[in-house]
Amino acid sequence: MRVAGIIAEYDPFHAGHAWQIGQLRQQGFDRIVICMSSWAVQRGGIPILPPLVRAQAALEAGADLVIALPAPYACRSAEGFAAAGVGLLNALGCVDTLAFGAETADKDALLDTARLLLGQPYAAALRQQLAGGTPYAAARAAAAESIRPGAGALLAGPNNNLGVEYCKAILAQRAALTPLPVPRRGAAHGQEGETGGFASASWIRRRIALRGIEGARGLVPPAAFALYEQAAAAGLLTSARAFDLALLSRLRALTPEQLARIRGVNEGLQHRLADAVRTAPTARALYDTAKTRRYAHARLRRLALDAALDYREGALPGLPPYLHVLAARRPALELCGGAQLPCGVSLARLMRRSEDCAAVGKAECAAADFASLCRARPAGMGQALTQKPVILEKPDSRFPAKDGFVNKM
Repeated sequence: MRVAGIIAEYDPFHAGHAWQIGQLRQQGFDRIVICMSSWAVQRGGIPILPPLVRAQAALEAGADLVIALPAPYACRSAEGFAAAGVGLLNALGCVDTLAFGAETADKDALLDTARLLLGQPYAAALRQQLAGGTPYAAARAAAAESIRPGAGALLAGPNNNLGVEYCKAILAQRAALTPLPVPRRGAAHGQEGETGGFASASWIRRRIALRGIEGARGLVPPAAFALYEQAAAAGLLTSARAFDLALLSRLRALTPEQLARIRGVNEGLQHRLADAVRTAPTARALYDTAKTRRYAHARLRRLALDAALDYREGALPGLPPYLHVLAARRPALELCGGAQLPCGVSLARLMRRSEDCAAVGKAECAAADFASLCRARPAGMGQALTQKPVILEKPDSRFPAKDGFVNKM
């Protein structure tokens, strides 16, 4: 049996994501497993919709199993995000291929660049670039280009950049995953507008912010849109204003000494954050005020969210210690049978498996409780522990189970 894995945010799940799953089906993959950001996302915020809504949208489009990428790993840099996702899919024990979108759909080129970034010559070149005050992303590309001409241009593509991080994680962890870059179709990452009916997730979020859930119509699969309409009617859409108030209120309660304990805070950055939050009326104003040539918006967004959630340096294991199933077609639960980490549908039970599981579960709950304040209709605490997994009882009739894969539940 061939099993493909995808590491994703699905913020929201849209037509391009459905196309990617369809492409994997056409290539003969029998099952598709999604490792999806849960209550926080890599840009340093919370997703526009709760995890179960996004997970069910993926199932309706042809995915078989959705596991959570816990919040403290989902809101890390591209390197940390990729390492956590690769670790989880590899630990599942059945995934043989990691598929991802890329501007350069050349597996060998991406792997070669990953090896370059893991080498000592690159590390020395990067230190030299950073010492000159170059922002990290530019320093990274320049350091790679100085060693191998063309590598900088490859890393300039946002999907290539993340794809290289996936390849780095596969190599560093010696994961039994074969990278499979899939050419991105339609609008580029972050691009405004749509191309051929495909739009980026960021553009869809902007449309929703302006028009409500109607802004997603025609840009997400019909089944996903129906789920989003129900969620919007229930007040589950994220409110930018509520996020601003929740974030700033928590940050204003922190001293520079407390900020200094947050992961990733160094070089006096705690003082910049503490000064900026004193007057910033919105999260965007906070990032603008604290921004310097060295500290880009993306890093500041993640630092601010980490501070609001009290994610401290060294408090959590390097990789997620459990596999939390958010959604599945019931026959696909058999894929969990060979898992190399504690695996289940109940976060509360997973948290009792070890100290590391308890620590990460607590951090996950903190993100869920924060996210519950940021909805159009704020909700109570404890959702990470009380939510029920989405289980679809029947296999997808479009993709019948192959011999040897039966429901034993």
